Amino acid sequence: LQFTEEKLGQAEKTELDAHLENLLSKAECTKLWTEKIMKQTEVLLQPNPNARIEEFVYEKLDRKAPSRMNNPELLGQYMIDAGNEFGPGTAYGNALIKCGETQKRIGTADRELIQTSAINFLTPLRNFIEGDYKTITKERKLLQNKRLDLDAAKTRLKKAKVAEARAASEQEVRITQSEFDRQAEITRLLLEGISSTHAHHLRCLNDFVEAQMTYYAQCYQYMLDLQKQLGSFPSTFLSNNNQSSTTPVQSVSASSVLASASASLPSVSNSVVTSGISELKSSSGSRKARVLYDYDAANSSELSLLADEVITVYSIPGMDSDWLMGERGNQKGKVPITYLELLN
Repeated sequence: LQFTEEKLGQAEKTELDAHLENLLSKAECTKLWTEKIMKQTEVLLQPNPNARIEEFVYEKLDRKAPSRMNNPELLGQYMIDAGNEFGPGTAYGNALIKCGETQKRIGTADRELIQTSAINFLTPLRNFIEGDYKTITKERKLLQNKRLDLDAAKTRLKKAKVAEARAASEQEVRITQSEFDRQAEITRLLLEGISSTHAHHLRCLNDFVEAQMTYYAQCYQYMLDLQKQLGSFPSTFLSNNNQSSTTPVQSVSASSVLASASASLPSVSNSVVTSGISELKSSSGSRKARVLYDYDAANSSELSLLADEVITVYSIPGMDSDWLMGERGNQKGKVPITYLELLN
């Protein structure tokens, strides 16, 4: 009745003191943003909603993590399988296997990030929502009931006509007032704990940032190592995709090309490669060459190549030092020397 009359504006209402009102709004604000940050962190760590529900990664940390592969691990496995299928001895197969192994390492780092973030960041946030804040809500509700009892007693006191009824009402107001004051104090003490919650969540945030730093540093290192491994391929091979179809592939200096070619061919010594090509350049003869990597001709003056095929190559006076003429049957065109292994 008291609540209804207040809503209708027919009864007076005891207001909470300003300090308590401020603490209440701070707690509400903390709850709202903690929930938003927590949910979005879960989405960041596991974008797949079905996987989030299925794994219960955050709720059931005591259980063994599911053995299902995550996205980087799955991609890594496909790359490794494809590389083995195409042949680990081929340039593309070898590169796929190396990339696949790196993707799997990133997948493991991914798993560790989820685990660490769940324990150090998400769990404390969830504990606040499901623990401390629930207690605050319960005590706040109790405070609201004590206030309604107090205001109902005050209303009865106002309406009391006879002295006997007034004495009983005054006694009731005293009791309900002391109960309200006591409950307000309990609520205030709980709400003042929000400041230490902020301090605790700040430490958890630092832990989360550290987990992310570790993760990104690991990923960077893995990619750096992979890039170095793939760096044994010739530069022209790696830059192919960036070339427009109308411009010829920009050649790099002969010395760096030979260095990278010999690095990718441990069986062929540097001197053999160098002497073989310079000998061919100086003679007017032709040689057989095995193609190391697929090559798409950039224009009609070039010849497209397929890895592992054998073609005839020869030099033309005045030709760019990084190119040779290649022949396959009645097809003819320029080919980059970095893609070739000269045969005896």
